[in-house]
Amino acid sequence: MPLYGYARVSSIDQDLRLQRATLKAAGCEVIRAEKASGSRRDGRTELRVLMDLVQPGDTLVVTRIDRLARSMKDLQDIVHELKARGVVLRATEQPIDTCTAAGKAFLDMLGVFAEFESNLRRERQLEGIAAAKARGVYKGRKPRIDLASIQALRDQEKLGPSAIAKRLGIGRASVYRLLGKAAA
Repeated sequence: MPLYGYARVSSIDQDLRLQRATLKAAGCEVIRAEKASGSRRDGRTELRVLMDLVQPGDTLVVTRIDRLARSMKDLQDIVHELKARGVVLRATEQPIDTCTAAGKAFLDMLGVFAEFESNLRRERQLEGIAAAKARGVYKGRKPRIDLASIQALRDQEKLGPSAIAKRLGIGRASVYRLLGKAAA
């Protein structure tokens, strides 16, 4: 029964080496790793590859449950999908083994805490943004599209909104929106 490992970090500046080493030491023959948010399953191609690869009797190993999912719903969906396919889930740093009742209960508790931690982080981020806006520091991202470029293409080269959008690689609606703001 093969062991498959899954490693994940949230941002590109984080390192996967420790998780890979732990999964290798746990006996994983195949290890898939990615740098992606754990708050949602979409966009996590390596997890999808593993979910398609595992067969009945296999074991999916993670270092911690929060590496697999940060949302209770996603975690339960993944566990349900694995169970339906006859695949066992294990965590190297937590007493998780979906073959036992205690392991299943602990899995659910850890899933709740992972989601709680994610929600707290989101609340703190929103509070920080609100405080920065109140101080006048936070103004959002800088505009990616230069109004002067749009006006120059329209006035000097006599291009219409569709041609301007195509030339600049932007949406036509963006051209209309910026020209409308400039006219107002």
